[in-house]
Amino acid sequence: MKKQVFNPYLPLNTYIPDGEPHVFGDRLYIYGSHDAEGGGAFCMLPYECWSAPVDDLSGWRCEGTIYRPEQDPNYGPANRYLYAPDVVQGADGRYYLYYAMSGEGCFTGPIHVAVCDSPAGRYEYYGAVRTADGQELNRCVTFDPAVLNDGGRFWLYYGWSLEKEGVSGNLPQEQLIPVEAMLFGKTEAEIRACPHSYMGANAVELAADMLTVLGEPSRIVPGQFESFGTSFEGHAFFEASSMRKIGDRYYFIYSSQVQHELCYAVSEYPDRGFAYGGVIISNGDIGYRGRQAPARLARSGNNHGSIENAAGQWYIFYHRHTHKTTYSRQGCAEPIFIAPDGSIAQVEMTSCGLNGGPLEPRAGVVYPAAICCNLTNGAMPHQGTAPIAEALPHVTCQREERFVAEIGDGTLIGFKYFALSGRMKLTLWLRGAAAGTLEVLAVSGPAPEAGGDLLASLPVTPSNAWTQEEAELGAEGICALYFRYTGRGRIDLKQFALEPV
Repeated sequence: MKKQVFNPYLPLNTYIPDGEPHVFGDRLYIYGSHDAEGGGAFCMLPYECWSAPVDDLSGWRCEGTIYRPEQDPNYGPANRYLYAPDVVQGADGRYYLYYAMSGEGCFTGPIHVAVCDSPAGRYEYYGAVRTADGQELNRCVTFDPAVLNDGGRFWLYYGWSLEKEGVSGNLPQEQLIPVEAMLFGKTEAEIRACPHSYMGANAVELAADMLTVLGEPSRIVPGQFESFGTSFEGHAFFEASSMRKIGDRYYFIYSSQVQHELCYAVSEYPDRGFAYGGVIISNGDIGYRGRQAPARLARSGNNHGSIENAAGQWYIFYHRHTHKTTYSRQGCAEPIFIAPDGSIAQVEMTSCGLNGGPLEPRAGVVYPAAICCNLTNGAMPHQGTAPIAEALPHVTCQREERFVAEIGDGTLIGFKYFALSGRMKLTLWLRGAAAGTLEVLAVSGPAPEAGGDLLASLPVTPSNAWTQEEAELGAEGICALYFRYTGRGRIDLKQFALEPV
């Protein structure tokens, strides 16, 4: 029987956000940042690579640490964290890892490169991206690099943009120069030399040495302050550059000004002519079938990822947020479909993204509560960098246990999707200083507000230790499984078993 795979697709104690998926040979490799569990900053750990066979995306293995920040000669207080990387195979057969660093303050350094003879070996520092005269490339914001091998020509993509609510029109460059100088540690002369705003997505070709750029970078997607009147208005570039070529089309994947969504832009050229395509995924399901931000189905936050084809199926890789911070992010993935006209429809978050179909009740299988794809009290926030202090349902850990904590009155915990068939025994592991009822619902569609079938009601009584509650239930068909708590106090949910009887 095929092993089931859940979202997040890596072990629950592993935090690899900003995932760049690439197929090399017969394996799919994930290159990303590396957050600490319960960490206090982004990207606190060295790069760690994971891979799986392209024909079995349940078979993930850790390839180990592939690069450490101390290997970079610029390592220090301002350059101690390795941010979102990308990897490309060069014309010489070697693998080149592109990355930016940060530490105390904003990212102001160059794009760095490391090299290795294998996709997931131990990379060695190679150099910094530079111009033809040997100077480090400092045009615009050298952040979140991505690389494309376009039939032997190599393109580098990068950039960043401030996002701000309430801006209703393009801001003149004169107004932006002081802000950009303060943010990025540049002189006003350096910023004035740029033909457009410092903030946006850029493309530039690389020479055969994989370090030297050929010519000046071009602007391919505007930041928010230059986006009004373009197809990108409302979905302007924020960060997270990634590029794929599919047939004759170039797909630029990026995080937009609202942060929680991954969008795409399309062009016939690698360095110009891009038009907005749409949203592929939101880590709050905002926009999916018209869902508005106040009704988000999970706490939303920054997002970063890309698309890849494994064994004929395209997937979008993205990340979600845990621990009531933005510093402990976990990778998730969903199948996507590219229409004949090249468009990609938005997909929803699920618990079964790489499984090839819905999850199944199985004897002896325990499902961690942390694989929930929907977790909402009806008023979930979008989170910036400040940790949340108030009680809020969230995925967290305590020693070696991972669970959903602070489940209060009205909280919905959703798992999409299960293939249910006949009678089943449900066992839940709960604890908390609470008294109330936990309802079990089967919802046939993506919107829990539409209601569903009540399968069982379980009593919740106060307990400091994990206790098991059991119920028999029956349902047929593919549906979302929801637990809804009603009562006083707050509970934690560790896991559940769903076994045929």
